[in-house]
Amino acid sequence: MIDYGPLLARLSAIAAEAGQRIVEIRARPHDVVAKADGSPLTEADLAAEAVIAAALPAAAPGIAVVSEEDAARVAPPPGATFLLVDPLDGTREFLGPSGEFTVNIALIEAGRPSGGVVYAPALGRIWRGAVGLGAEMAALPPGADPKRVAWRPIRARPRPAADWTAVASRSHMDPETEAYLARLPIGEHRAIGSSLKFCLLAEGVADVYPRFGPTMEWDTAAGQAVLEAAGGRVETPEGAPFVYGKAGAGFRNGPFIAWGG
Repeated sequence: MIDYGPLLARLSAIAAEAGQRIVEIRARPHDVVAKADGSPLTEADLAAEAVIAAALPAAAPGIAVVSEEDAARVAPPPGATFLLVDPLDGTREFLGPSGEFTVNIALIEAGRPSGGVVYAPALGRIWRGAVGLGAEMAALPPGADPKRVAWRPIRARPRPAADWTAVASRSHMDPETEAYLARLPIGEHRAIGSSLKFCLLAEGVADVYPRFGPTMEWDTAAGQAVLEAAGGRVETPEGAPFVYGKAGAGFRNGPFIAWGG
């Protein structure tokens, strides 16, 4: 039986340490290479990965870890419990001026994210949540201790009758997503990077986040955990549960819709 409270505290500390390394590297000249799929890989991705990989065995003994940079080596069996990590979600935002990149760590149980932490170090904000505990957020500047900050509960808001606020990808908008949003009573559309979109839903400042373009499980799991702990949900466009542990598919996600309250 996993005690989510202490685990989230440990994962928050690990995310904070990784985030501090990321902003240190971002503040100076750093290496960038292209991965096989053409996406960028930076020195900060690798440094954050190293921090998290070194700390997780003690923080969550006996729980397997799947991370973006080593996913090809780990294939948990169906229904397994494992940790899913994106050490730097939003590399294009890291390379640009927005600062909308995050460190994502999630716990997956029976194909669903049951707990997770999302840290946006350049913005100085952290979110976390778990099944049965609810969700919370805090201001957390790089170098600060998550144990010494003021956490406040967050909750997804009920969807209004009209003038919904939609969030969508800053870097990966596609015609299907645009067409889906055109059918909804959207009053405001915000383009946001990384898993921050889930966190805005969890905070109750947005209502819907549709995604039809490609994502990977590590992109979405921690954000989904926070959102669902805050009373929201993530599902396929057909309304089916959005599941994890798809090692045979290379941990690729299909389309999804994330909803607030």
